[in-house]
Amino acid sequence: MNTEKTVTTQQWQDQEALRRFQLISPLLQTGLDDAQRLHLRKKIAEENNISIRTLYRYEKAFSEGQFAGLRPADREKHRSQRLPANFDFLLEQALQLRREIPERSVSQIIYILEAEGYAAPGVLKRSTLERHIYKAGYGQKQMQMYKDARNSSSKRFCKPHRMMLVQGDIKYGPKLPIGKNGAWVQTYLSSAIDDHSRYLLASRFYDNQEESIIEDTFHQAVSRYGIFDVCYFDNGTQYIAKQIQFSLARLGIRVMHAKPRSGKSKGKIEKFHQVVDDFIREAKLKKIKSLDELNRLWSIYLDEYYHRKKHGGIAEYYESLGAAVPEEGISPLQEWNRDSRPLTFLDTSVVSEAFLHHEQRKVDKGACISFRGQRYETKPALIGHTVEISYDPAAPERITVSYAGMEPFTAVPVKIGAYCDRAPVLPAEMQEQTPMTSRFLDALEARHERTQRQLTDAISFASYRKEANE
Repeated sequence: MNTEKTVTTQQWQDQEALRRFQLISPLLQTGLDDAQRLHLRKKIAEENNISIRTLYRYEKAFSEGQFAGLRPADREKHRSQRLPANFDFLLEQALQLRREIPERSVSQIIYILEAEGYAAPGVLKRSTLERHIYKAGYGQKQMQMYKDARNSSSKRFCKPHRMMLVQGDIKYGPKLPIGKNGAWVQTYLSSAIDDHSRYLLASRFYDNQEESIIEDTFHQAVSRYGIFDVCYFDNGTQYIAKQIQFSLARLGIRVMHAKPRSGKSKGKIEKFHQVVDDFIREAKLKKIKSLDELNRLWSIYLDEYYHRKKHGGIAEYYESLGAAVPEEGISPLQEWNRDSRPLTFLDTSVVSEAFLHHEQRKVDKGACISFRGQRYETKPALIGHTVEISYDPAAPERITVSYAGMEPFTAVPVKIGAYCDRAPVLPAEMQEQTPMTSRFLDALEARHERTQRQLTDAISFASYRKEANE
């Protein structure tokens, strides 16, 4: 079995599953009637040059198997077929045809290339050419980028129920003397806020602004309050990273990004950041020395002040609908608790698995792998193979090793003892065995006996012919 090829196949299947989920994610939103869903399905099909039947197939696969159901089947035979010798030239011509008229379908492009004599009929497959065109950045989705930006809206919005839309963002926090030798370090606040109630699902200060803090924020949010329908992010590098896209897609959560230069569309969390500024001014007076202390005070501030204080935006929403608002107003906590939409919780193992990171490592001759400067022991049967490792970025010391045909297991850090370890115990099929005989010499002996019999038969037959002639 070719392990390297298997790893590549797994990565391609995950990428394709994510692409399919992003295609159908607008159709998964609640509140659409049949006519709206049909119109939206037709629009998605036209913009991405796929059939409506394909979208139906993707929707059915997702409803039956969630994110895993969107992974394409393992068709090794189809992927192993060789591309035409002049495929690079054909792809260049296909991209030129797409640039000339972005609305040209892949089928039309293939027809033109065949009609012009560049490709023999039937040599180019639509799915293969479409995949390479998309990877080159000339898919229908990429070509519509500027058109979509022009069509963006700046109207205010508010979802009618909790957990329908969650907004995420990062804000600069105060500097703390938590660096080496008391050096001042910039902190960052990562938050996830419910669009309807303005309730904070997760909010915490970190000493960096890497992708991992976004994953940790939404891991906490889902673990505490369950899954939600849609995430709404800006286009920061942390929010367009593949890992957060994969993690949320595995949970069936759709991801939306704000259009460039449309800050008003994220007004709720931007308004919340004004509350954060008030807290930072107060926190500076406390002369905080640690990140834990900062987060402890921030948690108290949210629970005792922000969540219990009346929110003008909530009152404005109900007034716009003609509903009466109590004189004392409505706080985020009140609006969250009185919402009629139930929360949907998932098993902790499912949530944890969705947020795991996955990488590949090659097992060396000592049955070990290297990860973040440390060596971990695996199994002797995996020597020379490439395995997949999964880990939680918040606890990277615990690594799970997976390999096709083998039960996943936890890798153990290599410990250096006072004496050398014995050689690893190999599985029975890999251990040296003492043969009972030489199969090579036995085979030669058997062959020699057959040769001698043939010679004897030939001599006997020659004698028979001689006697017959006499």
